[in-house]
Amino acid sequence: MRIRNSMLASGLLASLALAGCSTVSDTTTTAQAESPARVETAQIFTDSYGSVTDAGYTLPAIPINRVKKEFVRQIVDYDTPEKPGTVIVNTRERHLYYILPGGRAVRYGIGVGKQGFAWSGTAYVAWKQEWPTWHPPKEMAARRPDVARYVEDGMGPGINNPLGARAMYLFNEKGQDTLFRLHGTPEWASIGTAASSGCIRLMNQDVIDLYKRVRPGHATKVVVIQ
Repeated sequence: MRIRNSMLASGLLASLALAGCSTVSDTTTTAQAESPARVETAQIFTDSYGSVTDAGYTLPAIPINRVKKEFVRQIVDYDTPEKPGTVIVNTRERHLYYILPGGRAVRYGIGVGKQGFAWSGTAYVAWKQEWPTWHPPKEMAARRPDVARYVEDGMGPGINNPLGARAMYLFNEKGQDTLFRLHGTPEWASIGTAASSGCIRLMNQDVIDLYKRVRPGHATKVVVIQ
């Protein structure tokens, strides 16, 4: 898929920001691959979850000893035909893998919202944003009057924003927005669980790390396995 320059014009970016993490069904691009085998962990980053000051916002430290070890960021052996730089999301396992050279991957723990189960297949990171504005889907606003005021103007960036410190927006191979997002969350305790809303969430310290690795456009392929 090629992301044309015109697709990244400001008008499109505005429409992307307005499109929250909504339920979308795409039966033509369902991923059939099984999760590749993993073996012994090579490195675990338990010391990477302290307080972080970023763009003027101070993220609180995460009590990482209260997070299951399997959901802490770590380097693992990972057997896959996908090339380095690919992102593989396994919603069943609650893991996201960033493929490295030499049969390795960075593995992150994720939380999966209802919308995160609504799409699977192959996509690309068409656009990414630091400290995004959150626009709740209208369906959520109908259920929760307390967030209805954010539908039009959005909730501004901040440590309590449901999209967290970073968001990455996925387009499918036809150049269409999947409405599927990889994003941060202030709710670290939701990692490893299936929540009621949202797409694929990572701890803020993890989504900042992933964001640095991911390049927007055709360079970053994303495979979502349900």
